[in-house]
Amino acid sequence: MTADLPAGVEQNYPLARLTTVRTGGPADFFARPDTQEDLVALLSWAEKASLPVGVVGSGSNLLVADDGFRGLAMKLGGALTEVERDGTHLRCGGGARLPSAAAKAAGWGLSGLEFGINIPGTAGGAVRMNANAYGGQLGRVLEWVEVATANGTERRQPSELGFSYRRSNLLAGEVVARASFRLAPGDPAEIRATLASMRERRHEAQPAGIKTFGSTFKNPEDERAEGRSAGQLLDAAGCRGLRHGGARFAEKHANFVENFEGASTADVLALMAAGRRRVHERFGVELEPEVQVLGEVEWPGDWEL
Repeated sequence: MTADLPAGVEQNYPLARLTTVRTGGPADFFARPDTQEDLVALLSWAEKASLPVGVVGSGSNLLVADDGFRGLAMKLGGALTEVERDGTHLRCGGGARLPSAAAKAAGWGLSGLEFGINIPGTAGGAVRMNANAYGGQLGRVLEWVEVATANGTERRQPSELGFSYRRSNLLAGEVVARASFRLAPGDPAEIRATLASMRERRHEAQPAGIKTFGSTFKNPEDERAEGRSAGQLLDAAGCRGLRHGGARFAEKHANFVENFEGASTADVLALMAAGRRRVHERFGVELEPEVQVLGEVEWPGDWEL
């Protein structure tokens, strides 16, 4: 297959460096497509080669298997990371970082994407995960997305994306190449002040400057949770600061896992299983992981409750 590699595709590429938690092995193949045409060509090649496809994004909510990924991993670049203004519309490449997009919108006096300042991911990742924060709703401002597949690109409306809590209906071989947000005019100074306030709230509540990923578990809808978040349940179950190997639940926020001492992905999974079990034993609630997994991982034997 080496002789048939598309231009720019690298082999045995270390993925840990592209994730915020810094664990996991290499991808068999890795590429950084800069245009929609490049992206479609890579997806087509992967389909013909029967390779699974994964997009790294900002790596903030991603756990890579210790054995790596037996497929094509991609990180969008070039034109696929650009953010442009068209009147009151914000056009973002799928690889554009959402905090940067929110900051640019503020500078242009466009309001509605402020919540994006606290979502440490890309526009495409936010669409795939239906990411929301601090009361902001992605679906309220999303106008359309252009989805790349092995057969080309197509534009889809939010109503076609099957949004529900922390998920969409996008399939593994479908990648958000571009997204458009319909915003509203506002005072740049007021919007920047809102962003500053949101940043401060996040800084006070969540760990920063460490090897970690965002929320580990989804907030449960189970009535037995009595409205408590996953972090509150984990805290009440004694998980704050709980360790396994080089991984631990953060002291500042129990739903954040830190790589504090050379953790492996196996360490993180074992810690997640321990936290999940404690919450179930204490409250009867089964937490579901929010973090995305790339590659074949072996979940601990006690993962099933």
